[in-house]
Amino acid sequence: MQKVLADLIQKGVSDPRLAQVTITDVELSRDLRIAKVYFATHGKGQDEKDVLAGFESAKGFIKRELAKRLGLRYMPDLRFFYDASFDYGDRISRVIQSLRTNDEKDNPTIDEQ
Repeated sequence: MQKVLADLIQKGVSDPRLAQVTITDVELSRDLRIAKVYFATHGKGQDEKDVLAGFESAKGFIKRELAKRLGLRYMPDLRFFYDASFDYGDRISRVIQSLRTNDEKDNPTIDEQ
């Protein structure tokens, strides 16, 4: 479902709010009634609320196309959630980089002395 949904958003949905979106995960409930769709955005200026509004606007189209492409008789209700793990990972990387930079200033290598 994740692959088909990602392809559908890339090629089938023309909403500009969804242009820089990546589907990171899809979790189905045990009874297959609810599909939690997790997404991340690539654009720094892109607000998650705008993307959620884009998903809500295109939800009917997305459900119809998914049901058609996956051959499902019953399509689960789609619920969209922002995946902040990429933002968290980016923040951790920046902290580590700043620690390295500070360490290099405070402890120069033998070549620099």
